[in-house]
Amino acid sequence: MGIEIREVKTKNDLRRFVKLPFRLYNKSPYWIPPIIKDELRTFSAKYNPAFGHCMAKLWIAYTNDEIVGRIAGIVHKEEAQKDAIGRFGWLDFKDDIAISGKLIDTVEKWIREQGMMAMHGPLGFTDMDFEGMLIEGFGEMGTIATIYNHAYYPEHMNVLGFDKVVDWVEMEGILPETLPPKMVRKAEIIEARFGLRSLRFNKIKELLPYGRGIFKVLNESYSNLHGFYPLTNEQIEHYISQYLSYLKPQFSSVVINGENEVIGFGVAMPSFSRAFQKASGYLFPFGFLHLIKALRKNDLADLYLMGVSNNYQKLGVSALILKDILQAFNNAGINKVVTNPMLENNHQILTQWNEFQGNSRIHRRRRCFVKKFV
Repeated sequence: MGIEIREVKTKNDLRRFVKLPFRLYNKSPYWIPPIIKDELRTFSAKYNPAFGHCMAKLWIAYTNDEIVGRIAGIVHKEEAQKDAIGRFGWLDFKDDIAISGKLIDTVEKWIREQGMMAMHGPLGFTDMDFEGMLIEGFGEMGTIATIYNHAYYPEHMNVLGFDKVVDWVEMEGILPETLPPKMVRKAEIIEARFGLRSLRFNKIKELLPYGRGIFKVLNESYSNLHGFYPLTNEQIEHYISQYLSYLKPQFSSVVINGENEVIGFGVAMPSFSRAFQKASGYLFPFGFLHLIKALRKNDLADLYLMGVSNNYQKLGVSALILKDILQAFNNAGINKVVTNPMLENNHQILTQWNEFQGNSRIHRRRRCFVKKFV
C-alpha cells in the first residue's frame, strides 16, 4: 500500500484537509468538531493576519486516493530569528507509523529548507489556535478550544524521535454552593489596599471598550509562556471582532487600577462542547440553536483565559477575578468548571485552584514535542 503526500493547493484541497478529522473521530464521544468556516479562514491570508509574519504549508496523506492523514508546517518569523525553530500543527493520521512518519518527514524537510534547526508542536500560528497533543484524559471532554486525538498519537511521536518540551494541564473543579469566605475577604482587601476595581458587565457593548486593554495584558502576562509571541495590532483587532463580540459578558471580569487601565481579566462561558458536537461543524442553518440552548441552560462552564499585568501579579489579583467569575457561575446555576490548557509550570494560576478546597483535579494533560535536526 503506497502512501502519497500531496501539498494543499486548491480550495477543494483545503476543505479536504479541514474535514479529515470528521471521519477520523466520527465514533469518538469526546471529540469536539471545530466550526468548518473558522478553520478554513484560519488558513486564509485574507482573513488571518498571522500571515503577515508567518509562512505556512499544508499537506495531506493519501493511500489509494483515500485521505489518511494531514499536517501543517509553520515558520513564525520572530521565532525563527530568535530560536531557529519551526512549528508543526493540525497533525492527524490513521494508526500507521508509515503514515505519520511520511507526514513528519515532509514537514521536517520544508522546515529545514527555511534554515531551521528544530521543530516543535503541535502549535498553531498563535497561542489562540489549537495547541498541544493530548497524552492523558482520552475519556474526558475538553473545551471547544482544545485538540482531541487518539491515544496512539503520542506513541508515534516517541517512535519518530520527539522529546517533551512542556506539558499543559486542564483542570476540572466542582464549585462550592457559596463562595469561600476566605476568597471573598481576600478580594475585598486587595481592592481596598491597591485601589483596584473589578468591573462586571451585563451587555457586550459595555465590555468591548476594554478589548484592547485585555489583549495588552494578555501580551504582557503571557510573554514568558512557551510558544507565545505578542499579538500585533492587526491580530488584536481580528480577535476582538471574531471572539469578544460573541462572549456572554456576565461571565467576564475586568480589573482596572486608579487610572482606569486594565490590569487583569478573566473570560469564561457556559460550555459549548456538547453544542459543538451537535452542530457538527456548521453554525447554520441549525447549529446556532444548540449554542443558544447551551447559553440558557447549563451546569458546566469553561474558563477560557485569565491574565494579570506583570506589575500586579504578586498582589493576588487573580483571586479577585476568580471571585467575580465564580459568583457569576453560582448565579447561573453552574456547579462545575473546566479550564483551557494551562502550562504545568504556571504556578501562579494553578495555585488558585486551592480555592476549590480539594474538589479539583487534573482531568487532561497535553504535550508540546520537539525534534532537533541532526
